[in-house]
Amino acid sequence: MLRTEDGVRVEALHEPFPGAASDTAIVVAHGFTGSLDRPAVRRAAEVLGRHAAAVVTFSFRGHGGSGGLSTLGDREVLDLAAAVRWARDLGHARVATVGFSMGGSVVLRQAALDRATPAGPDAVAAVSAPARWYYRGTAPMRRLHWMVTRPTGRLVGRYGLRTRVDARPWDPVPLAPFQAVPLIAPAPLLVVHGDRDAYFPLDHPRMLAAAAPAGAPVELWLERGMGHAENAAGEELLDRLGAWLVRR
Repeated sequence: MLRTEDGVRVEALHEPFPGAASDTAIVVAHGFTGSLDRPAVRRAAEVLGRHAAAVVTFSFRGHGGSGGLSTLGDREVLDLAAAVRWARDLGHARVATVGFSMGGSVVLRQAALDRATPAGPDAVAAVSAPARWYYRGTAPMRRLHWMVTRPTGRLVGRYGLRTRVDARPWDPVPLAPFQAVPLIAPAPLLVVHGDRDAYFPLDHPRMLAAAAPAGAPVELWLERGMGHAENAAGEELLDRLGAWLVRR
């Protein structure tokens, strides 16, 4: 259990690279309703860990065995910061972060907010991340908004999806992911998105990539046939992600 700056207990798991110590750790930030023990997160950790890197997985607040309530990407930056600091405390000189969906928005914002601190990552990858808040342009996002804004929906999340959502609205509204992008450099940034993502259409990754200042180390991968987040990330993509996170 890690303790965040605002006192929330967050479950986390460190998996060293088999057979040898590695100075690189990859911290994996799951999507909304995920947790460190979900099959898609475990699969991602296994493939990413093939690239001479340790892997840190954790459950965001309000998810899995962690305490607190989900704030849908707002205070989750503190959870990720705790995981990055833990990786450094364990002796990893270089720490890269990769986030999926909500976790993608969190890695972007955390990299911007903690750029000049020990919790700042050395490389960042955002997969299936939204570029802006309050998006309701697809049926899955309208269902998600119902779940987090209605008492009945929050009960479904708590008992059906092991996700406990804070009923209070954001105050203030956090920095949007596209607003965070210009603040991430000099750390390299990778934006990954599927062309069959049912939650966020392709204007979201393009908006993120376009927000980078001229000359910033930013790459955009638009994946043909890919759906949304960690559940849709196949082994080949995860393998390329792992190589990028270790190489950059």
